[in-house]
Amino acid sequence: QVQLVESGGGLVQPGGSLRLSCAASPNIFFFDSMGWYRQAPEKQRELVASITSGGTTNYADSVKGRFTISRDSPKNTVYLQMNSLEAEDTAVYYCNAIVATITPRHYWGQGTQVPVSA
Repeated sequence: QVQLVESGGGLVQPGGSLRLSCAASPNIFFFDSMGWYRQAPEKQRELVASITSGGTTNYADSVKGRFTISRDSPKNTVYLQMNSLEAEDTAVYYCNAIVATITPRHYWGQGTQVPVSA
């Protein structure tokens, strides 16, 4: 059974750091790609960062140089390290995983809130 469980969200001040975790089952290599999306109030969900099974990473321009996506294979966990957080980073962050079949299958976590505020 596919399951993505996020953790690590919470209130953080501007300029602060936070690390999100996404524990995946059955294991992270079941998926062709994993990543993080976010959705701010009254905005569309957007890709923040992704990592393929081969280790290739991709970032939204707005987070390049501040956020880092990584994975720990033995722990079947993908991380999003967020530094120099800004108020504009406030959103619900969702873990995403893709199985690249003819019609790609997307899986989602339940979301974790990250309010950035003084």
